[in-house]
Amino acid sequence: MSIENQSTPAGGALSQSKLISYRPTHASADVQIEFNDQGTGPVICILPSLARSGRDYDVVAAHLAASGFRVLRPEPRGIGRSKGPMEGLDLHDFASDVAAVLDSEEVGPIVIVGHAWGSQPARTLAADRPDLVCGVVMAAASAGKLPPGSTEKPYSRLRDEIDGAGDLSLSEPRRLECLRKAFFAPGHDPSVWLGGWFPAAHDAQGRAREITPVDDYFSAGDRVPILDLHAEHDAVVIPDIMKPMLGDRVTVEIVRDAGHAMAPEQPHAMSDAIASFARKVYLAV
Repeated sequence: MSIENQSTPAGGALSQSKLISYRPTHASADVQIEFNDQGTGPVICILPSLARSGRDYDVVAAHLAASGFRVLRPEPRGIGRSKGPMEGLDLHDFASDVAAVLDSEEVGPIVIVGHAWGSQPARTLAADRPDLVCGVVMAAASAGKLPPGSTEKPYSRLRDEIDGAGDLSLSEPRRLECLRKAFFAPGHDPSVWLGGWFPAAHDAQGRAREITPVDDYFSAGDRVPILDLHAEHDAVVIPDIMKPMLGDRVTVEIVRDAGHAMAPEQPHAMSDAIASFARKVYLAV
């Protein structure tokens, strides 16, 4: 494993970029995963939104590190220096990549945070490797199921805008419109997310969601506590699904003045909610 030091935002703990390589079960080629390691203390692992990088959470991670946590941020395949086969992947494959990072660092069980699409491999990991996960945060994350009687399709709300935001073939004004509608609360600047999109990761992650049965990951296994962290102005997520279905395992909290992007809008409120949940989880372990 190679290690490379990187700078962090002012006041943040030293951040290291690390690489691991591993051979997944039944695979014919190695997978390389880059991850950021920052801070010391109980571990919080953050998985990014669809086609986005873990660098979206630089401020969140620095705040968590300053609050006494060690923060790991694996980059999905196709982002940064993470690479491996990109065809035919399901959510179990993406969860396996995260498990390889946690195994290499000999940590676990840990609190894992999945932002938007990231909640799907986060919950898959909790189901597949319960030895590695003691709590799950769903940050601005769709449940994957719908309320009784709903005629919507899961993950369909503002689908064109979500996909269009990262479609580099579209004009900048059109992409800004997509970002404004799907990701950002009123009064916030959507241009901060014009960059940082990875089309190959978008395609592989979208297919993985489509081919993985929702019951493989919906409940994140059958025991870990879940924080369902909503954004007040989230136009994508249908709220109030997890707790009615899973009961007392689920705590619901709202980040005010934030949309689906959440992290660039309210990083401190997001990190404070994660930290509070993680402290309770680790006290109970």
